[in-house]
Amino acid sequence: MSVIDVWSQITTARMGNRPWLQTLMRWNGQTENFVSSVDATLQEMDKAGVDISLLSAWYGPEGDLISNEEVAEQIATAPARFRGLASADLTRPMEAVREIRRWVDGKRFVGVRVVPWLWGLPPNNRLYYPIYAACIEAGVPFCTQIGHTGPLKGSDTGRLIPYLEEVMLDFPELVVVGGHVGFPWIDELVTMTVKFPNFHVDTSAYALHRLPPAFVDWMKGIGQRRVMFGSNWQMLSPATCLKGLGSLTLSPEASADFLSGNAKRVFGL
Repeated sequence: MSVIDVWSQITTARMGNRPWLQTLMRWNGQTENFVSSVDATLQEMDKAGVDISLLSAWYGPEGDLISNEEVAEQIATAPARFRGLASADLTRPMEAVREIRRWVDGKRFVGVRVVPWLWGLPPNNRLYYPIYAACIEAGVPFCTQIGHTGPLKGSDTGRLIPYLEEVMLDFPELVVVGGHVGFPWIDELVTMTVKFPNFHVDTSAYALHRLPPAFVDWMKGIGQRRVMFGSNWQMLSPATCLKGLGSLTLSPEASADFLSGNAKRVFGL
């Protein structure tokens, strides 16, 4: 069965040594910084049977942690296995729009990701709005983080209501993919799914056997056509995440939608 990992990154040294990653290192029992490579990423994909990984650029107040240029170079090493998610500097709105127009072609770069906790700004802040318009113009999803924050940053920016809800009311054409499940605001996630047909969620940062029971119930119901697999490599390997797939007791159709079908449709893969 085809597998697409919608949240992955090949981490640079300047990202791996950020102090806010110390929590994740402690949870994973790692003593070295999170720094990866194309070869290591492909090996982990092969172990888990992942066909395609979406590699994310990371931009924050401290500058680019993984630049769009670096992601483009990573994609070029294995163009059949990788696609990219661009990012940009929120504080320079027109430059951000130009970056999206430069990189996001719907073929190599198939979306845009901005992580709100990194900026300390919820997604309804006015600085995001040019990026939303650029995503709609390019015909690609806007990817973001929802729910609590694992790194040593505040979690409030991950609330779906009112922050993300206001965005989707202002931009009814915007396709949104929220990563990291949305816990502890699962009721808000269900409400958003009912209200907005262009709202989706991925399971990145969770081994599947650790998903909240209410989230699994959502996956089997209204969430079946809205949920996608993500690992958050290399914080977690895709193989580690997928070990619990059988425990979810998804139907064959739901498994196919979750592992690749929804991602193919939403990202145009």
